[in-house]
Amino acid sequence: MRHLVTQAISVSVWSVLGLAMASGAISAAESPAPPPAKPPAEAQPTPAKAQPTLMVDLLTYDGVINPVSAEYITDGIAAAQSAHRAAVVLQLDTPGGLDTSMRIIIKAINASTVPVIVYVGPSGSRAASAGTFITLAAHVAAMAPGTNIGSAHPVSMGGGEMDEEMKKKVENDAAAYIKSIAEQRGRNGAWAEEAVRKSVNVTEQEALKLRIIDVVAEDVPALLAAVDGRSVAMSDGTKRLSTKGAAVVGAPLSWRLRLLNALIDPNVAYVLMLLGTYGLLYELMSPGAILPGVVGSICLILAFYAFQTLPINYAGLLLILLAIVLFIAEVKITSYGLLTVGGVIAMFLGSVMLMKSDLPYLRVSLKVIIPSVLGTALFFLFVVGMAMRTLGAKPVTGREEMIGGHGVARSDLAPNGTVFVRGELWAARSNEPIRDGDAVEVTGMDGLTLQVKRAAGSATQKES
Repeated sequence: MRHLVTQAISVSVWSVLGLAMASGAISAAESPAPPPAKPPAEAQPTPAKAQPTLMVDLLTYDGVINPVSAEYITDGIAAAQSAHRAAVVLQLDTPGGLDTSMRIIIKAINASTVPVIVYVGPSGSRAASAGTFITLAAHVAAMAPGTNIGSAHPVSMGGGEMDEEMKKKVENDAAAYIKSIAEQRGRNGAWAEEAVRKSVNVTEQEALKLRIIDVVAEDVPALLAAVDGRSVAMSDGTKRLSTKGAAVVGAPLSWRLRLLNALIDPNVAYVLMLLGTYGLLYELMSPGAILPGVVGSICLILAFYAFQTLPINYAGLLLILLAIVLFIAEVKITSYGLLTVGGVIAMFLGSVMLMKSDLPYLRVSLKVIIPSVLGTALFFLFVVGMAMRTLGAKPVTGREEMIGGHGVARSDLAPNGTVFVRGELWAARSNEPIRDGDAVEVTGMDGLTLQVKRAAGSATQKES
């Protein structure tokens, strides 16, 4: 009986629980479904970050390799490293230049952490002498169609002729240096050595076949597309170039470097030296003018700045100074033109010898020398001559003008009286008796009183 009661209670409990669960299910089915939960923030897609624009600095240099070009290129490479550029392109057109400046540029390229691309362009450009060394030292060497490279034989730059032993030493040094540079970049070291020893020269297509350069490109955008993806050995490891479509940022010469580059030109330096000499001499002969002395000093200082980078021959400089001395002597001494002729010859020879170099861009042009020599001769014969004659001329006004003047006594002078001089009556004093009407000569002046004496050899005359 107890067992039956227990079963009945269990059945009742489970029935109630089943009805409750069924009721809850129905209510859940009839109520609206809740909105789906948002995915967590990290699961949401994030917009892609904008990639930084690739930028390449473009250095453009057309001219002689000298201290100005060395400063421009090394500063340009340093700026590109600071800005983390993708590369630096040096567009080069040069006939060559100074060995010291060339080596400074090559050291900057070797130490650069940014790939340096030397591009001989545009069409018609060349990389001769020092330009050949710089091109071979680049991480990437390129040329434009219609360009050439080579002729790297060293020449004398010191103002004196090298003996055979010294020539051989200089040539061997240059040959070893360029061969080392070429082989470091995986280029044709044998050809590089011939460029020094035999002055060989090749076109851009020949240079490409001989493994002297890496690329031939029409322009800078084509160059950047061609070298994209190329691996280059840098001072801090191997880098892969990413230059295709890069923005090109030009870095032209500053006004200061353009000015200094113009001063270093041999023709400009020569003219500055002459102008400085003219100004100082004119100031010495006409003290107080001030302006010629100031301008002359500035011109001479600028000329000396240029001379420190040029192959000056001191024999030529001494001949020019001798010519100036002869011109001054012509003004003081009557030589019937012989001193002038000697000065013209000395100055012409000195001007031709002034820059001792086999390179035409390091010599003074005859088109500058001939007018300068003739102009200098005329300057000393006329301008300086007139200034010196003015200094030696007798004054025409003031106290000094009266001394030596002649007149007539208008009264007896014993010792005081009056005289008629320069159209005026003057109080006069004489140490000797002078009669009225005697000719007198003024020997001094004390205030407004003239000191006179009887004119030598003059007859007594009366002036009304």
